[in-house]
Amino acid sequence: MTTLKYQSQSVAKLYFIGALVLFVGQIVFGLTLGLQYVIGDFVFPAIPFNQARMVHTNLLIVWLLMGFMGSAYYIVPEEAETELHSPKLAIALFWIFFAAGAATIAGYLLVPYATLAEMTGNELLATMGREFLEQPLPTKVGIVVVALGFLYNISMTLLKGRKTSISLVLLLGLWGLAVFFLFSFVNPDNLVRDKLYWWFVVHLWVEGVWELIMGALLAFVLIKTTGVDREVIDKWLYVIIAFALMTGILGTGHHFYFIGLPGYWHWIGSIFSAMEPIPFFMMTVFAFNMVQRRRREHPNQAAVLWAVGTSVVAFLGAGLWGFIHTLSAVNYYTHGTQITAAHGHLAFYGAYVLVVITMISYAMPTLRGRLANSQKAQSLEMWSFWIMTIGMAVMVLALTGAGILQIWLQRLSDTPMGFMATQDQLNLFYWVRLGGGVTLLLGLVMYLASFFVGGEPVVELTAKGSGGAGRTGVPARRA
Repeated sequence: MTTLKYQSQSVAKLYFIGALVLFVGQIVFGLTLGLQYVIGDFVFPAIPFNQARMVHTNLLIVWLLMGFMGSAYYIVPEEAETELHSPKLAIALFWIFFAAGAATIAGYLLVPYATLAEMTGNELLATMGREFLEQPLPTKVGIVVVALGFLYNISMTLLKGRKTSISLVLLLGLWGLAVFFLFSFVNPDNLVRDKLYWWFVVHLWVEGVWELIMGALLAFVLIKTTGVDREVIDKWLYVIIAFALMTGILGTGHHFYFIGLPGYWHWIGSIFSAMEPIPFFMMTVFAFNMVQRRRREHPNQAAVLWAVGTSVVAFLGAGLWGFIHTLSAVNYYTHGTQITAAHGHLAFYGAYVLVVITMISYAMPTLRGRLANSQKAQSLEMWSFWIMTIGMAVMVLALTGAGILQIWLQRLSDTPMGFMATQDQLNLFYWVRLGGGVTLLLGLVMYLASFFVGGEPVVELTAKGSGGAGRTGVPARRA
């Protein structure tokens, strides 16, 4: 029976399970939104569109944060070669975070938003009403408390143990995540300054410090599954995060084009945003290079597939689809259209959804006392990757087509149509998008089902080329 190197890593399992539960909720509300696009009064007035959208986006943020936390609790003890500073604190913070998130979602669904703002003290410090940051003040304070407790736990663990490039980059990303969230409490009366600080949270999260977290998680999984020398992976990691920070921070300028800031942001935003695909392309080359140079055949091939898939789909979504409309002259026409939705869906899925699932796919078998799941379970898991990714591809292509037609009818035509009239012309694309969402949900159900598939798990690692042809590990003996 394979055992964890450090018993306190087991707290990660709680976070991974919680993340997957919330992921299911996010997809269900996403399908609700997709149906409301084509059937306007679907579940109305019980769940209006604005409430479903808040739940959909907030669940995305919360479950990804929960996945990052679980990944850190698994990685840092192993990298630091010491037990977690306080497993009890980690467990307590999970339940606080999960309960606060559930209460917030219930508040969105059961109470009118204006009433919720009055009930939660928004008049004391007005922070509500902004996209992605709709959380009531007590929830935002709770997020800060949970984040500080989590960072204290992780930082103390790292300080008393070995310091590696992976753990330091991961910690830098996690501290950056917490620091930039503090701008969610800044809500100036001036609308231009308000949007400026709002992007300090939203952009510098997803196109800045989250990329550090993504790079660290990928590097950890690739070291464990390929056996490539740590020094080689460290060099790649440093170069990737350097480009990610340089392009991500100054690339914030592509959100400043039309909000009232000086015109030089058109140049800064266009130049550095055009460079943002570079670190994602480097991650793709990095992943394929490490797999090709592998020194052992790890039995958990499903985790390898998720890792390589992360790098490819992240490059397509965050890199290519971002580049499509990042230049200011193009963004003038595409801003706020379904092109933006296409980029957002594929970028979040490729860069962050897949990297969290990569980490879960690698870590969960060891958390369950094995090196890898059975071949039957891994086969189902690999099929789930392809079906989820195909579903997302259908959604994104449909939204891209809808965005192109929307731009033509609403913004470029000699006789431009109104917004709602244009939306009527996009109905076919929205039905196709809904089909893609159903396909993605099917893939997610298959992924969850893979946890319950029987067969003999692999419990021992073999060197590349050892044993019989194609042999990657030793199944557990029958009891």
